[in-house]
Amino acid sequence: MFILKKSNSISQIARLRSPKFRQTGSNCTLSFWYYNYGPSVGAAELQLLVDGLRQPTVLWRTYYSEGSQWLKAVIQLGRLPRPFQFSLDKISLGFYEGVSAIDDIRFENCALPPPALSCEDPNHFWCRDTKACIDSLLVCDLVDDCGDGSDEDSCDPDLQCNFENGLCNWEQDVQDDFDWIRIRGPTPTVNTGPLKDHTTGTARGHYLYLESSEPRQFRDTAVLLSPLLSPPARGTCVFRFHYHMFGKEVYKLSVFQRTVSNTKGWLLWYKFGNQENRWIRQSLFIRSSKPFQILVKGTVGDGFTGDIGLDDVSFLGCTLYNGHLPTISTTTSGTSVPATLPMNNCTEKEFVCRASGHCIQMIQKCDFRPDCSDKSDESACVMEVCDFEDKNLCGWHQPALEQMSGNYSILFTKTFKWQLGRGANLYPEQEQHCPLTDHTTCTEEGWYLFADSSNGEFGHTADIATPVISLTGPRCKIIFWNHMNGSTVGSLEVLYKSSNKTSKLWTQSGSQGPQWNRAEVFLGIRSNFQIIFRTKRGVSYMGDVAVDDITFEDCSPLLISDKPCTSEEFMCANKYCIPKNNLCDFVNDCEDNSDESPSI
Repeated sequence: MFILKKSNSISQIARLRSPKFRQTGSNCTLSFWYYNYGPSVGAAELQLLVDGLRQPTVLWRTYYSEGSQWLKAVIQLGRLPRPFQFSLDKISLGFYEGVSAIDDIRFENCALPPPALSCEDPNHFWCRDTKACIDSLLVCDLVDDCGDGSDEDSCDPDLQCNFENGLCNWEQDVQDDFDWIRIRGPTPTVNTGPLKDHTTGTARGHYLYLESSEPRQFRDTAVLLSPLLSPPARGTCVFRFHYHMFGKEVYKLSVFQRTVSNTKGWLLWYKFGNQENRWIRQSLFIRSSKPFQILVKGTVGDGFTGDIGLDDVSFLGCTLYNGHLPTISTTTSGTSVPATLPMNNCTEKEFVCRASGHCIQMIQKCDFRPDCSDKSDESACVMEVCDFEDKNLCGWHQPALEQMSGNYSILFTKTFKWQLGRGANLYPEQEQHCPLTDHTTCTEEGWYLFADSSNGEFGHTADIATPVISLTGPRCKIIFWNHMNGSTVGSLEVLYKSSNKTSKLWTQSGSQGPQWNRAEVFLGIRSNFQIIFRTKRGVSYMGDVAVDDITFEDCSPLLISDKPCTSEEFMCANKYCIPKNNLCDFVNDCEDNSDESPSI
């Protein structure tokens, strides 16, 4: 079918109507090939006309000449339970010159699921009237997959939301940059965002979307918070949602899970970039031993054609939690200290062992040697070995971020900072300059510490520090693995801080290649100090600094033995015993330098 005409009449419309169709199944799509070419060929659009709805729904548009070629259009129809037909309108405003044509119209997957004689599989659901056997994951997902509505009967309304009457029990996060917008019909900007919702498949239905036009800026975020949910009784429950990511400058959509209210939680899923003009279903299996919450986070791209849509969110196998998630306060120790101590006779200059009330010298706290029977003197300290698995920071903390704890989400989002990462969570743009695997497990699932250079600006620094270390031994050293790759990677330094004085122990800058590299820093005998890893951002985002497997080796101080030194040992002036092999080796093994005395 084609139109070929030259005319200067005003507001010409050529209209082609389809037959009327009764209904469609939930996976129905319509495709056709079109040709729209000429110096003043004008626009064309396909409309959906549903019985009982006055307002037509625009399904597809072309605005101008697209060259002398046939192009394919694929349109998602989804479940349409009422009779409908299509209207293909060719519009000419003013002088018209060109050729418009359509060919090879095809409907696919538009039938309802066929009836089944039985449906005994426990992972399937048998529809009441149509007798279709459908996947149980399709039950209570706000989509009539059966064709008789039975898969959507007896569903808990508190566990699903189609946004037709507001946000239900979901909430906008108050600590992001802006809010999701509830809308129906197309978004205000052409060539981005949905033309219709997912629930009804028409312009009458509502959905949420993220507006990427001004005043929004690149990497601004909008976060939607789910209701609180109890730990799944059967081990897992399922979160289902439909998303729409269409536009040249669409950035990313992420889903997080958290069990603590003042954190962003951990990443469950993300999608990056343009996914074409369609609603896409996603199911996530959730595990948790604690009450939890889901966060849906949209991030703005670098331009106005980056709108993101969200619709039909639902949970299966979950129950609401009637309570509050705990909060966590960030302290320099990284651990909580009991409010009450056992009975003791310790002075202010002594440390109280938590279990026994035994007193030890304060210099024995955080010295890499447990002196209390319960090891409480080392519990609020940096760990000797840290591989960051299980998302554990091992006592390392970021002093600059703790000062911003009152505005945690707002300030942390775009701050250049250290954070936990792993290869499995990388965005496509990070894969060229961030580790694909950790050093500990050599897998994408292993965790490491890195500073994301897509945050911050040139010259910004990020520090991560130990709590105060009371005392170290003469052979103490730090061994760690670092990854510095990318054309504009900055620098990494290891600093020693005591009182208000900071000195540099080790430094490295520039790209070191796409592999983990070993580094070793000698500490020796030091007291009441902190170790700081400082990274400085390069001129662009193309270069991240990462560290893994940080080890404090041979760092516990020397012990004075009750027994005399053996024939193979040397007695220091302070009564320590050290191997005779350590004499005159330019290392202060005795801590008083008596093993290096010229009189030996």
